This record gives sequence, C-alpha cells and structure tokens, in this order.
Amino acid sequence: MGGVIAGFGVIACVIATGYVLGRRGLLGSSGPEILTKLAFHVATPALLFETMARADLGVLVSGQLLITALSTFGMAALYCAVAALRRWPAGESTVGALCASYVNAGNLGIPISAYVLGDASLVAPVILFQLLVVSPVALTALDVFSAPAERSGLLRMLTTPLRNPIVIGSLAGVAVAATGWRPPAPVLEPFQLVGAMSVPAVLLAFGMSLRGSAVLSAGRERVPVLLAVVCKVLGQPLVAWALGAWLFDLPRAALFAVVVTSALPSAQNLFAYALRYGTGTRIAREAILISTLASVPVLVLVAALLG
Repeated sequence: MGGVIAGFGVIACVIATGYVLGRRGLLGSSGPEILTKLAFHVATPALLFETMARADLGVLVSGQLLITALSTFGMAALYCAVAALRRWPAGESTVGALCASYVNAGNLGIPISAYVLGDASLVAPVILFQLLVVSPVALTALDVFSAPAERSGLLRMLTTPLRNPIVIGSLAGVAVAATGWRPPAPVLEPFQLVGAMSVPAVLLAFGMSLRGSAVLSAGRERVPVLLAVVCKVLGQPLVAWALGAWLFDLPRAALFAVVVTSALPSAQNLFAYALRYGTGTRIAREAILISTLASVPVLVLVAALLG
C-alpha cells in the first residue's frame, strides 16, 4: 500500500509543478514542446543507454516475461482491431494501442515494485521488454504513419529504427551489455547526469499540457480514450492473471508480481511520443491521466487479493 501511494505521490507532485508552470506561462507557449524535444532527442536516449549498458539481459528469458508480452500484445491487438473496424487514423490508433498496453514500468513501476513487491528488480524484465521490443516497433510505425507518402517506402520502413534517438540509445546500451564489459563510472556519469532530466522533463511537459484541458470532453477522441483506459487498467491485469494462474500455474508470489506490473497505468513518455509525432496527443494525455487515477484502486485490490 505504501509503495502505491509513494509512487503516485511523487508523480503527482512533478505533474502539479508542470501545471503551475503552464498556468503562469513561465516557459512560454512552446514550453511543453521544448521539454519534449529535450527528453526525446537527448535525455531519454542517454538514460536508456546508461540503463541498458548495466542491465542483465538474462532476465529476458522467463515465464513471467512471456505473460507480460502476451498481455501487452493482446491489449494492443484488441485496440487495433477496434480501431480498424471504426476506421480511426493510423497514427492516433498507434498512440491509443500504446496507451492500452505500455505500462509505466520506470518512474512508477520501480517504487511500486520496491515497496509493494519488496524487490525493485522485478520490474526490470518489463522495462527491457518494452524498450527492446515494443518501443522500436511502435516508434517505427509512428515514423512511417507521420511521414509524407512519397517518403514512406520500404527502405524508409526498414531503416527507421536506425534514425530514432530512443531506439539508438537502447540498442547501443544493449550492445555494451552483450559484450559483458561494464563501463567505468566516469564513462557513465555524463549519461546519468543528462538522463536524469528525462522523467522530470516528460512529467513537467505533461503537467503543462493539462492547462485548459478537459478530461473526456465531447469529441471523437472520447471513445478511443475510454477503450485505451479499460484495456490498460482492467484488461491487461486480468489477462495476466488468467495466463499466470491457469496456463503457467505460477506460484502465488510470482503471480502477484506479474499482475501488479501489468496493472500499472499508461506510461507518461507516451505523451512525449504523441507530441513529438504530432498525432494522438489528446488521446495520450487523457488516457495517461485517467489510467493513472484509475489504477490506484486496482493496484490496492490486487495487493489485497494476491499480496
């Protein structure tokens, strides 16, 4: 219980700070865009390189991670199927599918894993899976869908990941980890220093974007937002529990861990992706906000039933 409250409390404080900055106009009208560009092109790649370079890639092979992967792709596929039937725009649908399945494993998952599960490392496989598999696929799709028609050919699709700073940072870190070499502290310190700006920058930009914004206001984005929230907050943890309990027969502690990580809300960095590519920004903003609020009682319930 304490981990849930602590994790959400930290995030709420930083978002509230961003909201005040936006209300007072201290960073100007382009403040959110500047912070997003800083996070997307500089801070987040540095953070991911430093994180991946020190990661144990062996944690990627586990039954719990397979459950996470299946529940993630299941919710994304469900969202995309509805989007295709409703003929929603491809870029917005990509952002919506991410909001329906991409959990906040970093700045919220780490404290919750530490306080609720008793081991912060339990969320590491989820972070690696999302960074190495989900993010490259999603960012490639966003690059292709946001590109002019004449530039969205096969060559562009194949080389898109090699031009994305977040993917480059992640893959560079993985390459270092795969060699078994551990860079000395002086080498990683610049990446740590710059990377430390990533999460605060995204949260501040998100808070600034809330100024003058209505949640679930009338418009065509209302249904996509609600679908993303339902998939994320209810669908993903339910699928994870069903797979873990019935198909994989996980021990109670392992089942508790995989359901808790699946019940985490949509990640804040998805708003940075949406803003960067100029598509689905309202869907991302509202789905992140609502799923963050709605996940609190869900996480408390999971802890009460399985903890």
